[in-house]
Amino acid sequence: MSKTAVVILNWNGKSFLEKFLPSIIAFTPREAGTIFVADNGSTDGSLEMLYDWFAQIPVIKFEKNYGFTQGYNKAFEEVASQWTKYGRFEYYLLLNSDVEVTPQWLETLIGFMDSHPKAGVCSPKVRSFYRREYFEHAGACGGMLDRYGFPYCRGRVLNKVEKDTGQYDTPSEVFWASGTSFMVRTELWKRIGGLDDIFFAHMEEIDFCWRAKLLGWQVWVVPQSVIYHVGGGTLPNNSPRKLYLNFRNNLLMLYKNLPRRSSGRIIFFRKCIDGCAAIAYLLTGKFSFFKAVIRAHKDYKSMKKGAIRSQSLVPVPRSKKLLFFL
Repeated sequence: MSKTAVVILNWNGKSFLEKFLPSIIAFTPREAGTIFVADNGSTDGSLEMLYDWFAQIPVIKFEKNYGFTQGYNKAFEEVASQWTKYGRFEYYLLLNSDVEVTPQWLETLIGFMDSHPKAGVCSPKVRSFYRREYFEHAGACGGMLDRYGFPYCRGRVLNKVEKDTGQYDTPSEVFWASGTSFMVRTELWKRIGGLDDIFFAHMEEIDFCWRAKLLGWQVWVVPQSVIYHVGGGTLPNNSPRKLYLNFRNNLLMLYKNLPRRSSGRIIFFRKCIDGCAAIAYLLTGKFSFFKAVIRAHKDYKSMKKGAIRSQSLVPVPRSKKLLFFL
């Protein structure tokens, strides 16, 4: 039986599956991982291609696009329901469809988790598929948050990406692991309840890692495992939709996980910064971006009423320090 359920969530990513699934199969030994493809209602022929070319891969078919969060939640529910066929997996691994893996990528992650019982989540080093000596924007070599909740990475700050010269090649505890390739203990996934559906996509992995830390688990990056990520496969970086999700979900994440005594002050400061960004978009003629920020704040205000705050679900660490890495 495999130790890991590797789920690739696909939405109209036929070209990515054609390109990358063969190497994922080649570099994923059966004893290490069983590969599943969960399809979010694709209309580009993805399913037909999978049935014709990759008949050995189990396919979980959804009738519509459930987004990143609910898509993965439903996929792992289906995986768990078939335990008599596949066995009970010790780890779940979320893998983007636009990823090229390398030899030993999965075995390295499993070995690390097996030898570090306090690690609840880990991720590999993420390099750019097109600029292969450089880190990739989505995760690079481990994610951090600054004191105001802005995410950044070891190897990437804002849009500036570093060349990988081995400067981060020691496994390190970080604040969040990239959803590009995200390994989590099955027991932790079930304890937290998976990803929060309120996000739909973007920031959900940071929220999950934050909740894991509140439960006392560690999050690590294991750079001896290397993957190459195309990035922007579903939503390009210059998409107003992506901007909207990032602004909205960042506020939701802060509201959910910050201690109540400090959340109001930090969220107010963040709203001010967001407002400045919106004005800059307006003055430079990026009207769709301006409207995306305004709508993100409006929807945050209505959606936070239904958000479940982590402080009410899990024990708060005794330390009075915020769980931010400066």
